[in-house]
Amino acid sequence: MQGLHLTADLQGVDAALAIMTDPVALGALCREAVAVAGLQGVAELMHRFGPADGQGGITGVVLLAESHLAVHTWPELGAVTLDVYVCNYGGDNSDKARALLDALIRHFEPGEVGRQQLLRG
Repeated sequence: MQGLHLTADLQGVDAALAIMTDPVALGALCREAVAVAGLQGVAELMHRFGPADGQGGITGVVLLAESHLAVHTWPELGAVTLDVYVCNYGGDNSDKARALLDALIRHFEPGEVGRQQLLRG
């Protein structure tokens, strides 16, 4: 088993962005970014936390045929964490994982980005 695990910690994200508090908007973004990157989404779950006013953050997970994407938003902190893991068993999906992470970062328009990479297996 070989794989690539990418994470990004975003700061300075505008809390007014729909993708920070609207699970439907975040789900649509994730599905589009997964498809454009050339990966295959097989299931997803987006869960909003917080009060009934809809201003709480979201934890979203997209199960990929190649592994997973996880997104956590904290509008009250202007923060987002992203997690992309791909297995490279049947082929090298590393460039696709990087494209997916880059696309999500662009959409959140953060002031600061911290990235990490871990080779697995």
